[in-house]
Amino acid sequence: MKPPQPESSVTLPFVSTRSAVSRRRFLMGTGIALSIPWLEAMSPVFATGTDKATGGTPRRMFAICNNLGLLPDEFFPKTTGRNYTPSPYLEVLRDHREQFSVFSGVSHPDVDGGHPADNCFLTAAPHPGSGGFRNTISLDQYIAERIGHLTRFPSLNLGVNVDRGSRSLSWTGSGVLIPCEEKASDVFRRLFLQGTQAETDNQVRKLELGQSILDAVAGQASELKRHVGAHDRDRLDQYFTSVRELEQRMQMSREWEHKPKPTVSASVPLDPASPREYMEKVRLMYDLARLAFETDSTRSIALLLDSVNSPVIELGETKLTEAYHNLSHHGRSEAKLAQLKAIDLWHMQLISGLLTGLKNVREQGETLLDRTMVLYGSNLGNANTHVTTNLPTLFAGGGFKHGQHLAFDRERNYPLPNLFVSMLQRMGLEADKFASSTGTMRGLEVG
Repeated sequence: MKPPQPESSVTLPFVSTRSAVSRRRFLMGTGIALSIPWLEAMSPVFATGTDKATGGTPRRMFAICNNLGLLPDEFFPKTTGRNYTPSPYLEVLRDHREQFSVFSGVSHPDVDGGHPADNCFLTAAPHPGSGGFRNTISLDQYIAERIGHLTRFPSLNLGVNVDRGSRSLSWTGSGVLIPCEEKASDVFRRLFLQGTQAETDNQVRKLELGQSILDAVAGQASELKRHVGAHDRDRLDQYFTSVRELEQRMQMSREWEHKPKPTVSASVPLDPASPREYMEKVRLMYDLARLAFETDSTRSIALLLDSVNSPVIELGETKLTEAYHNLSHHGRSEAKLAQLKAIDLWHMQLISGLLTGLKNVREQGETLLDRTMVLYGSNLGNANTHVTTNLPTLFAGGGFKHGQHLAFDRERNYPLPNLFVSMLQRMGLEADKFASSTGTMRGLEVG
């Protein structure tokens, strides 16, 4: 969030003989903490978000970041192309070989800083560890702003053992962190359990209140417009446009409140009692993502697996001796490497289960996996040394021609944001640029 405005007046940037106009004074009458620059930064919501924009076929995106990554030697294949020999980890996914691609030699240009880079996994904003860093919009929110109105929930931002308030994959266009939802039961209730009439009416009143606040702010801005120069009138016109778009979005949300939620055969999940049950938490989030897509409740989901913030986790018959983060700094210790490999293989088994679940759901003659892009990766190429290059990246589904290892230069990495552009275009959005991209993903073709 932005720091509070100073008590002194802040003048709008134009040269005039009039007295300076204070934004703080302008907003005092509304009784809310809202500033014009925040609204100016809001991206258009309805510019491309139409059924035509999606090509008439629902396309979806599920992005997963494990912020401690995977052991590189066990993940990356030694050979390339479509005839690559699977690595030990990819061997776990052999039943899905033709439904995924693996990338090596990719990274986010100038995203450094070690652990703080997880906040940039879907934004690619440079230098997250530097002073004064400000994040940019994340891929999931970019999608949500454009087609989010087509579903009850524009996006879902999920997490496992997340250090709340400091870590998230989802960021607004103004660089504000969107907190993760961590309780599977709460997510399930939001998705599928219909509230009482009183709860629905209360939610509608909140939305109407928000709209009335926007009306009040817009009214005061209209008065302000008569007292500023041409440059600031342009800025205020942008502000009015943003307010109108937010009002439209709130109207859509109000309409969803009156529509019944989908019915599923699954019951409310039982939340694991301890962060030690890390893998069960991951499995539940994968199941929820599949159900959300299956019912077309949303088309954009981000999931942060905060392994850094996880304790000694439970792993079936395998007994771990240290917390996940401590194990990642293995120093080539054979004992630690063996435990990390067991953790990574469990992750691969869960990914396999996710892909199987998506393949088993049919939608208009296609599988749900055909219409869902699953991105699994990390902000760290090697957690032992905190490097943020050569990121382990697995990309499945979405109707692409998979079954390949796309190998790029591991010294001079290929920009991973190029994949984001390809994903946006597959979502039916007109996009040729995202963050530090230089084009679409080379070698990745639509099936």
